[in-house]
Amino acid sequence: MAIRCIALDMDRTTLNPEGKLSEHNRAALERAINRGIAVVIASGRTFTSLPADVVGIPGIAYAITSNGAALYHLPTGKCLHRFLLEPGSVEQVLALTAGENVTYEGFIDGQAYADQAYVDHPERYGADRLAAAYVRETRRPEPEIRAFLRAHARQLDGMDIVVQDQAVKARLWAQLEREVPELYVTSSIQRLLELAHRNAGKHSGLRLVLERLGISREETAAFGDGDNDAEMLSFSGVGIAMANGTPACLAAADFVTKSNGEDGVAWGMEHFLGI
Repeated sequence: MAIRCIALDMDRTTLNPEGKLSEHNRAALERAINRGIAVVIASGRTFTSLPADVVGIPGIAYAITSNGAALYHLPTGKCLHRFLLEPGSVEQVLALTAGENVTYEGFIDGQAYADQAYVDHPERYGADRLAAAYVRETRRPEPEIRAFLRAHARQLDGMDIVVQDQAVKARLWAQLEREVPELYVTSSIQRLLELAHRNAGKHSGLRLVLERLGISREETAAFGDGDNDAEMLSFSGVGIAMANGTPACLAAADFVTKSNGEDGVAWGMEHFLGI
């Protein structure tokens, strides 16, 4: 069956290790668009922090953001659908993580907010050079992030828990899934636990796009690298994981392409999709 839609994760998938769109990947996306294929952004990023390199490509109309919590129409900037966190879930998360060595991020109307100390020194929370620059550029600082999240509990598209200790992360992940049933829990990188409404997820956002376009999941291909991409790859007719993907992502894929540092999206489109 011919592919009519391609959903693309951004970081460590479509973007190279420097966070940029390579010319090879750009040419592949433009070739797909010129053939009438819908290219859809599917990111854990908020709307305001989507990469300009990709958003600026003519013909890309839809962006699944915040791990499927919000769907945007790029030409107009309009939010087409949103799964807001339940206020009770926000309070449960804050209660369960009180006293833990963590900090938080919150997402409202496509904008990310974070604790002032985290924005000032993200490297102290495990961010590398590029991630630290990204945090400083995209997060609005709040002096008391827990108070901010409580005050805006009815407006949150999602929130992140920033945690350095992987054992603590695994424990909190299991506890949140067990004790907060209205929550969708996933992760794109080691230091983050990413939280949204239970009906969110990139696969849910992609389903909404396909319904709008009249395209079946069997006519869809998806590329990703993280745990937060695994369900989208399983949902799509063709799921393609990056060579640098997590075990969960690799297990969900039909094919494994080259790494994001080797233009794996373009290579996968050419070799697996014939585009």
